[in-house]
Amino acid sequence: MVRVGIVGASGFTGVELLRLLAQHPECTVVWATGDTTAGSRAATMYPSLASAYSNLVLEEFHEDRVDDVDVVFLGLPHEASLDLVPRILGRGAVIIDLSAAFRLRDAGLYPRWYGFEHTRPDLLAAAVYGLPELYRSSLRGAELVATPGCYVTAASLALTPLVRAGVIADSGIIVDAASGVSGAGRGLKHSSSFATVNENFTAYGLLDHRHTPEIEMVTGASVLFTPHLAPMNRGILATCYARPAGATPTTSSLLATLATFYRDEPFVVVHPQPPDTKATLGTNAVHITARYDERTGHVLVLAALDNLAKGASGGAVQSMNVVLGLEETAGLSTVGIFP
Repeated sequence: MVRVGIVGASGFTGVELLRLLAQHPECTVVWATGDTTAGSRAATMYPSLASAYSNLVLEEFHEDRVDDVDVVFLGLPHEASLDLVPRILGRGAVIIDLSAAFRLRDAGLYPRWYGFEHTRPDLLAAAVYGLPELYRSSLRGAELVATPGCYVTAASLALTPLVRAGVIADSGIIVDAASGVSGAGRGLKHSSSFATVNENFTAYGLLDHRHTPEIEMVTGASVLFTPHLAPMNRGILATCYARPAGATPTTSSLLATLATFYRDEPFVVVHPQPPDTKATLGTNAVHITARYDERTGHVLVLAALDNLAKGASGGAVQSMNVVLGLEETAGLSTVGIFP
C-alpha cells in the first residue's frame, strides 16, 4: 500500500485529493495538514468526506512527517512550495507539487509572471512536468513532479498535437478559456463571492495571466491567452484559434490527427460533438473537438475538463500512478455526473 501525506489539505485541491485517494485501491492517506485549520476534523470541514475520513484530523506540518510516507502532495502557495521542496526532497518520498513553483523551466520568468525571484533554478531542471499525455516517459521514477495549471492542461492538450504535427502555425494562437469559481481557491475574496459571480461572466488577467508562459512552454507556440470566470463551481472550457501551417486542413483531418495522437490515452476523448464542462464533472477526462472554417481560414480547437480533477488533483494522482508504476487509471473516473 502506498502511504500518502498531503500538505495543505484544507483547500479545494486538497479536499479533491482526499476524495480521489479514498477510492484509490493502492493508496492510504497517513496524514493531512492545514496549518490554519490544524485540529479540525476533515469531515467537519467537508461533510462529503465523512464516510471515508471519519477520524482524520488536520495537523500542523512538521518536516519529519515526510519520513512516514511514500508520496507527498503539496497544495501550497507558490512561494511556500519553493521554500519547502528543497528541505524535503531526497528523503525518500516522491513530491508532487500542485503550485507553479517548479513548472517553468526558465527562472527568469518568475519575477514577471509570479512576482518573486526563483531561488532554486537547479530544481527547475530536476522537476518533471506532470502531464502524462505529453511527458509520460519522463515521469516514470521521478522524485519531483510539477503539476500543470488547470488552464494549461486544457489548452496544451488541445493544441500540442496539432503544433507538433505541423498542422497549425506556432504563432498567433488565441486561447479563450472560462473556468468555474473553484479555480480561485477557498479563500474569501470579493471577486469570487456568490453575489459577484452569480449571473455574471467576466474576463480577467488581460494580457498578463500567469498561465501564459506555461502554455507557451508546453505547446512550443506563442499564445494570446484570455481567461474568464464563469458562474459555475467546476470546469474549464478552452476555445483555441489558430492558422493552418502547410497544407489546408479539413475538419476530418484535424479530428483524425487528434484521435491518432490520443488513441492510447485513457482520459482523452476526441469527438465531433462540441465538448461541455458537465460531461467531465468529477472525472479525469478531457473532451476535445476541432473544426476548420473555410470562410475565415481558421482552425478551431475546443477542450473541456474539470479544473479541480484533471486540471489539478486528478492530474496529480494520474502522475503519481505513472511515477510509481501503478495502473494509470487507478482512483480516477472517466464517466461524468449527470444531471
